[in-house]
Amino acid sequence: MLAWLQENTGKTHGNFINGEWKASVSGKTFPLYHVARKDQLLGHFPDSTEADVNEAVEAAHTAFQTWSKMPAPERSEILLKFAGLLERDIEELAYMLSAEQGKTLGESRGEVGRAVKETRFAAGDALRIDGETLPGERGNVWNSTVHNPIGVIAAIAPWNFPIVTPVRKIAPALAYGCTVVFKPASVTPWATVKLMELYAEAGVPKGVVNLVVGSGSRVGDPLVKHPLVKGISFTGSTKQGLAINEIAARRLARTQLELGGKNPAVVLDHQDLEYVAKQIVNAAFACSGQRCTAISRVIVLQDRAQALTDALLKEMKQIKVGPAWEQGANMGPLVGKSHLDTVLSYVQAGKDEGARLLTGGEPLTGEEFSNGFYMTPALFDQVTPDMRIAKEEIFGPVLSVIAVENEQEALQTANAVEYGLAAAVFTENLSSAYRFADGIESGMVHVNHGTASAAHMPFGGVKQSGFGAYSIGSTNKHFFTEIKVVYFQY
Repeated sequence: MLAWLQENTGKTHGNFINGEWKASVSGKTFPLYHVARKDQLLGHFPDSTEADVNEAVEAAHTAFQTWSKMPAPERSEILLKFAGLLERDIEELAYMLSAEQGKTLGESRGEVGRAVKETRFAAGDALRIDGETLPGERGNVWNSTVHNPIGVIAAIAPWNFPIVTPVRKIAPALAYGCTVVFKPASVTPWATVKLMELYAEAGVPKGVVNLVVGSGSRVGDPLVKHPLVKGISFTGSTKQGLAINEIAARRLARTQLELGGKNPAVVLDHQDLEYVAKQIVNAAFACSGQRCTAISRVIVLQDRAQALTDALLKEMKQIKVGPAWEQGANMGPLVGKSHLDTVLSYVQAGKDEGARLLTGGEPLTGEEFSNGFYMTPALFDQVTPDMRIAKEEIFGPVLSVIAVENEQEALQTANAVEYGLAAAVFTENLSSAYRFADGIESGMVHVNHGTASAAHMPFGGVKQSGFGAYSIGSTNKHFFTEIKVVYFQY
């Protein structure tokens, strides 16, 4: 990885608009540095403006006129070719992803592999744009419904999954006949450059997929407000999602919002606590806890709390913090200093409010750690539901154990937050499993395993965790297409 980076970094990149790489109209760029080697320049990226956004949206709008009419099997074939190219270049993509975001190489390869699966499912979706034929009120009328693509999609992604999140938005958009203007997070734009190259190599026509890099205020806002943008697919904070939804609502543009989470793991009567601990720790600390579906609260019956806490501590000892290329490392640095400071402030808040810090929660410095933003994964117990660490999204490697008296209190505690993205319940009692699956206020429920989703299942949340059609799976049709009713008299 380090040798490849030495040979392939330091370039100046542009926006990808109408099939061409272009410098920003502003003439300005900003530098991006290796998250685990602060002195290694990865490249320069455009500091774009509204003028760049307008050019990209207009290109996408023009391309929509022909792309939307392309036979669905042809769109499917292009996506299948793109999936194959992702597989071909998985190592290069993993290097880029790990360098700009920080996750270990194993996690980065896994992310690219997930993007491959989701692309192939989206390719199949192009062939599943079904409608209905219904009986008419009169004998000589044939009634049908069809689904048509809505137009230009603004796709806006966060920094934690720089490959799978863009693919999750772009691939289904293309499958259903829409075109895209994509805005990556400013701290992770590098792998997206490679994605644009692969879309072009796969045969995506000019203007169908466009990339504009820049800040939220100078790129994101004008993109969301543009009158030719018919839908906004956004993944990020709840605060930003609410702002986007307000802007979109003023002109009746569609939104697909994947927002924050404060995901519980409820542990009832499951006998294998070592298995439970392994599932929870993997779900809590993957991507250094920087993912919306990370488990951050463990809600456990009082008589099992100590045994589960011991099992969690034992499992957490298997975590090795280090840079992506280090042998055996399974948790990388956080994405930046300001984010590390925020997570550490939550650790301090937990201690100040009376929770007991059992392990971790310290920044790592010296030698290799001095080049990145590392911390040890933290585990608290003696946490109560009213504490900040039990209610607010931390988005880092901090896990809290909350002891409760019974199942009813466990369910109430699980639901006592404003979020509702993912939840896990561990039990060997079928009735308890169904009660929790039915009663937990979350978009996704996992019984007896961590919060790992599948590449063909709808993904989304309720409450303050999401709005609009779920992504992935069949639910994408409700965002990327609009229904038309046809009455045919003969």
